Amino acid sequence: MRIDAWLVRVGLCCMGLCAVATPVLADATDDLKQLLADEWDRQMREAPTFASSLGDRRFNDKWPDLSAEAFERSHAADKAALERANAINTATLADADLLNLRLFKRMIQRRIELYPFKWRLVPLDHRWGIQTTNTLAERLRFTTVKDYEDWVARLESFDGYMDQTIALLRQGIAEGRVHARVVMQRLPKQIQSHIVDDPSKSLYYSPFQRLPEAVSQADAERLSTRAQTAIRDQVVPSYKKLLDFFEANYLPGASEKAGVWQWPDGDKMYAAQVGFHTSTTLTPDEVHEIGLAEVARIRKEMDDVIKQVEFKGSFEAFLTHLRTDKRYYYQNGDDLLAAYRALCKRIDPAMVKLFRTLPRTPYGVVPIPMHIAPDTTTAYYQPPAADGSRAGYYFVNLYKPETRPKYEMEALSLHEAVPGHHFQIALAMEQGALPNFRRHGGYTAYVEGWALYCETIGQELGLYEDPYSKFGQLTYEMWRAIRLVVDTGIHHKKWTRQQAIDYFKSYAAKSELDITNEIDRYIAWPGQALAYKIGQLKITELRARATKELGDQFDIKALHDVVLLSGAVPLDVLEENVNGWIAREKAKASE
Repeated sequence: MRIDAWLVRVGLCCMGLCAVATPVLADATDDLKQLLADEWDRQMREAPTFASSLGDRRFNDKWPDLSAEAFERSHAADKAALERANAINTATLADADLLNLRLFKRMIQRRIELYPFKWRLVPLDHRWGIQTTNTLAERLRFTTVKDYEDWVARLESFDGYMDQTIALLRQGIAEGRVHARVVMQRLPKQIQSHIVDDPSKSLYYSPFQRLPEAVSQADAERLSTRAQTAIRDQVVPSYKKLLDFFEANYLPGASEKAGVWQWPDGDKMYAAQVGFHTSTTLTPDEVHEIGLAEVARIRKEMDDVIKQVEFKGSFEAFLTHLRTDKRYYYQNGDDLLAAYRALCKRIDPAMVKLFRTLPRTPYGVVPIPMHIAPDTTTAYYQPPAADGSRAGYYFVNLYKPETRPKYEMEALSLHEAVPGHHFQIALAMEQGALPNFRRHGGYTAYVEGWALYCETIGQELGLYEDPYSKFGQLTYEMWRAIRLVVDTGIHHKKWTRQQAIDYFKSYAAKSELDITNEIDRYIAWPGQALAYKIGQLKITELRARATKELGDQFDIKALHDVVLLSGAVPLDVLEENVNGWIAREKAKASE
C-alpha cells in the first residue's frame, strides 16, 4: 500500500468517515515494515521528549501536545493502525515478522483498551511530571548551536505546555480522577525549586553552564540572553501558576484516601492495569494470594539467616537492629557514592561467568539530583541514547545516607546496573534486526522481572558472601513480594496507607523513609509494582524447567541469550521462546 493513500484513509477515519475497505497487499513483508516505520515515526512526533532522549533530534524544539484534541487524534490513529495491521496477509510472513506483527498488534490493542480509563488526567505525581522536566537536559546532546536553539525554543513555549498540564489536572478534579492528597502534598516544594529570581540559577539553565567551543562567543551571548529571558518570562511564571493552582485547587480536590477504587470505573481500571503491567490474565485477588505465599516463603529463608548469624531475639528485634545499628550505614553521601562505584567495578568482571553476550554500551554510577532525592526511591536506571551518544546511568540516592543500608547495595546494583537493567536495555537497543518499537519498548513484567531475577543470581557471581548481604538480597525479594500484597491491598481491597506501611515494616528491614516513599509510589502508580515479582517468578520457573529437561546439556549462558536477545517481550512469548530453545537443544542432543 502506498503510504500517501493510507494517510488519506487515516484522515477520513479521524473525521468518522471511514467507509472504504482496506486492500490486502501482495508484499506483506514490505507492508509490515512500512507500518512499523510509520508508527514509530508517529510515536516520535507525539512524544518528542522521548524522541530526544533516544537521540532523535528532529523534535528537539517541541513539548508533547497534551490537548484533548491531540489525545483524541492519537487514539483514532491507534485504531487506524490496528486496522492496517489486521489487513496484512500473514500467510507470506516469516516467523520473525509474524512475531513483530503479533507484538505490535498487542501493544496497540492495550493502548486502545486503556484509553477510556483516562490515566492521562494525572500527568504528574511526586516522582515524575512537569516539575522534573528539567532533567531532560541531562539526556540531550549540547554540541551545536542548533541544540541550544532547540532548547531555547522549548523554554519559550513552556507556558503552553504548562497550561495543557494544568487543564488535564483540572479535568481530573472534575471527573474524580485524582491522586491521593498525602502523595501530592510533596509537590509544592518541588515546584518551588523552579521559582527563582535569577534565571541563571534555574535548573533549566544548566546547558548554558557548559557551552562547547563549537559555539561562538556571539552565539553564546545571544542564546544565553534568550534562555534567561524565556526562563524569566515563561518558565518561572508557569511554575508560579502551577503552584497557585496546586495549592488553591488540586490539593483541596485531591482524595483523602489512597486507591483508585475511588475513581469512576476504578475497579475495572485497576484490573486493566494489572493485566498491562504483568502481561498476564491474573486478577488482583490472584496476585494478592501469590504475594502472601511468597512473603511466607521468603520469611522462612530470612529466619534461616538470622539463625546463621546467631542473633538472640525476635524477627522484629533483628529488623530494628538492622535499621538502627550505625555499622550498617555510611554517614556521608561521598562515601556512599564511592562504595557504589567500587562495588560495580567488582561486579563487572564477574559477568562472563553467566553471560555469553555482553552489551557494548557502557554505564556510569551517578547521584540522583538532590532536589528530587527526598521524594524518590533508593535508585533508578536511565537508559542510554539509541544513537550511542549517551551511556546508561545507574542513579543512586545519597539523601540521608545514614538510612541507606550497606547490606542492600549488592542486590540493588545487580538490579539497576549489571546484569539487570543496563544489560537488558542496552542489549535490546543493540539488536539491530529488531524493529524500533521492540528495541526501545518494553513490558514491565519482563523488564523488571529480569532485574529482580538478577538479584537472585548474586551468589553465582561471587556476591552475598556476607550473611548480612544475603539478608539484604532477601529483604529486596521480600520487598517485591510485599508489593503484590500492598498494591492490591490499596487499590483493590481498600487498605489505608498506614495499613500498607505497617504491613511492609513488619516483614522488611528497609528504613521507614524508604518504606513510606515506596508505599506512596504504589499509591501513585497502580499496578506497576506488581510486575517485578510476577516476572521474576516466570523467569525462575523457565530456568528450572530448562535445567530439569536438558540435564547435562543445560547451558546457563545460552539460556540468558535466549531471554535477552529478543528484546523485551510479554511473559507468554518469553515462555514460548524458552520452550522452543529447550526443544531445539533436545533435538540436537538426540542427533
